[in-house]
Amino acid sequence: MNPHIIVIGGGIAGLASAWTLARRGARVEVLERGELGRESSWAGAGILSLLLPWDYPAAVTDLAEHSQAMYPDWIAGIRTRAGTDPEYRRCGMLIRPPYAAERAAPGTPMPAELAQFGAGLWLPEVAQVRNPRLLQAMLETLRQTGVVIHDRVGAVTLEGSAGQVTAAVAGDRRWQADCYVVAAGAWSAELLGPHAAGLPVYPVRGQMLLYRAAPGRLPCVVYQGGHYLVPRLDGHILAGSTLEEVGFDKTTTETAGAELAAFVAEVLPDVAAQGPIRHWAGLRPGSPGNMPIIDRHPELANLYVNAGQFRYGVTLAPASAEHLADLIDGRAPKLGQRTYAWPLL
Repeated sequence: MNPHIIVIGGGIAGLASAWTLARRGARVEVLERGELGRESSWAGAGILSLLLPWDYPAAVTDLAEHSQAMYPDWIAGIRTRAGTDPEYRRCGMLIRPPYAAERAAPGTPMPAELAQFGAGLWLPEVAQVRNPRLLQAMLETLRQTGVVIHDRVGAVTLEGSAGQVTAAVAGDRRWQADCYVVAAGAWSAELLGPHAAGLPVYPVRGQMLLYRAAPGRLPCVVYQGGHYLVPRLDGHILAGSTLEEVGFDKTTTETAGAELAAFVAEVLPDVAAQGPIRHWAGLRPGSPGNMPIIDRHPELANLYVNAGQFRYGVTLAPASAEHLADLIDGRAPKLGQRTYAWPLL
């Protein structure tokens, strides 16, 4: 008998988990307290690479490489059902100094058209996706796959008894299932409440600016010293991002805006001169060592978590969802049974 699974969280981690589980035959429902896909999954830049790949633990790098390899088929599967194009494409990434050359992965010769941006390390295989469009395409796909989606349900809590979750509750509504998955991003530990069991997931604010330019003005992602520029096909350019531990505060600040604008002015002075057209902030799900937690709850046998991907929720989505589904199915995960384990603090 196919299991009934409730996924709590309507961002990229929750939607990817729901789709992977549904494709394996589960009957899936998604609960989202607010508007689907409007938190950090929407707020990010959609770069499908670690920043920078050699600066992370091997377990994070392995997950990212596996996820990047999955992406073309993953997007193709979504596109068979969705009318929205996620704009997945390999655009490459130019890394401008300073960076640790002795640790860096070898690059390839830089195309002549990138000389205007200065010397650097050229990584041509880096891809991007337009994350708001990816989220919309995933919602279209999930609905056609038979996944039931409940949005704007309000705060969700879990009832438990005898080592099991017995229901997910929001207001006067209750949902019961065989298995439950918490994929609520930065809010995952807060949602678990008394069942958090030391889950070390916390909010990290990131602020972004958006500029409008002619299509093709920026041909690739440009990264330098923690900041990046990401070009969209229609000419929009995203500038990010900050790393701020300020709790659950999504307020934008003039200081961060000026910091990002200065970076744009250094790389694209003509674009910067026109000024940004939008400024926003999102809350990433931070975790110690940037290590995602994809594991069964240590005390509640039918509860799992898929959270803590920090600034790489979109990058890691396919592989994280696959790892979660393997655990639920009782399969041996491709990257190891305890690699992304719940840390008992």
